[in-house]
Amino acid sequence: MELKGIHHVSALTAKAFENVDFYTNTLGMRMVKKTVNQDNPSFYHLFYADEQGSPGTELTFFDIPMLAKNHEGTNSISGISLRVADDQALTYWKDRFEELNVKHGGISECAGHQTLPFEDFEGQRLSLISDEQNKGVSAGIPWDKSPVPPDKGIKGLGPVKLTVQHAEATNGVLTGQLGFRKKGQYASTIEGQPDILVFETGEGGNGAEIHVEERKDLPPERQGRGGVHHVAFRVETEAELRQWIQKIQDAKFQNSGFVDRYYFRSFYFKEPNGILFELATDGPGFDTDEELEHLGEKLALPPFLEPRRAEIEAKLKPLNIRD
Repeated sequence: MELKGIHHVSALTAKAFENVDFYTNTLGMRMVKKTVNQDNPSFYHLFYADEQGSPGTELTFFDIPMLAKNHEGTNSISGISLRVADDQALTYWKDRFEELNVKHGGISECAGHQTLPFEDFEGQRLSLISDEQNKGVSAGIPWDKSPVPPDKGIKGLGPVKLTVQHAEATNGVLTGQLGFRKKGQYASTIEGQPDILVFETGEGGNGAEIHVEERKDLPPERQGRGGVHHVAFRVETEAELRQWIQKIQDAKFQNSGFVDRYYFRSFYFKEPNGILFELATDGPGFDTDEELEHLGEKLALPPFLEPRRAEIEAKLKPLNIRD
C-alpha cells in the first residue's frame, strides 16, 4: 500500500460569506461543494478546488461564527501551499495581491521551487508554489469560469507544513506507519532553528509532500479562525482504506474508525504531537449528488441529513450564491 499524495486540507473560518468571496473571487478557485459539517450541521462546510473537485485540489473550511482568533504555535499545521503552473504565474499573483490589498511577502525559493507567501483576511498562512521545476503527482485543471486566467490559475494543493515540538515522533509516523520517504531538507528562516525536513509519498512532487519543522521555542497552538483543522492523504479505494485502518489501529493510535463522508470514505487519527491526520478515498466524488457543471451552487446534504433539510437551512445564514 502507498498513499497517493495530499487529498485535502480543512481549515477554520468565522465568516463564511467573506471566505467564499476571498477563495472564489480573489483566488479564483471553484466552490465545488456547499454543505454542512456532518458532525455539527449547524455550520457550513465549504469546499474549494479545481474545476472538477479533483482529489488533491481541495481546500475546505469549517465555518464557526464567533470563533476566536488562531494563536500560532507548535503541534499545528502551520502552512498550506497552492500550486500554479510556473514562475511567471507568481509575478501575476504578486501584482494581483498588491492590487487587491492582500497581505503577502516576496517571491523567493523554497526547497527548489519559487514560492509566494500570503495570508487571507483571517490570517490563514498560505503560499503559492510554482510547478515549473516540479515532477510527480499531476495537478488539477483550473476552473474555466474563474476570474483568474486559466494559465495563472490555482491547480491544486502543494506541500503542507507541520510545526511540531518533537519532530522525531512525527517523522516516525510519516515514514513508519504511513510510508512516506525522506526527500531532503532546507534551512529554516528562523536563526538557530533546525532544518525543515521534506517527506514525500506516491509519485512525489508538490502534490505529495509534507514539510516538518521542529520548534521547541514556541507554545502549543491554540486553534481558531485562521488555523487549520486537519490534513488528509489520498487512498485509492475503500478496500485499501480498510487495510490502512487496520494498520493504524494495530499501532494503537487514537482514531475514529471507518467514516462514510458520502463524497469520500475516510479515517482519522492523531499523530504523537496531536496533529489530526485523515486518510480519504479518491471517490465517489462531488458529482455524486450534483451535475458537474452545477457543483457548489446550492446547499448539498448527504442522504442521512436530507430529512432534516428545513431545520438545517433555518439555522444557516444564506450565502447568496445561487441559493
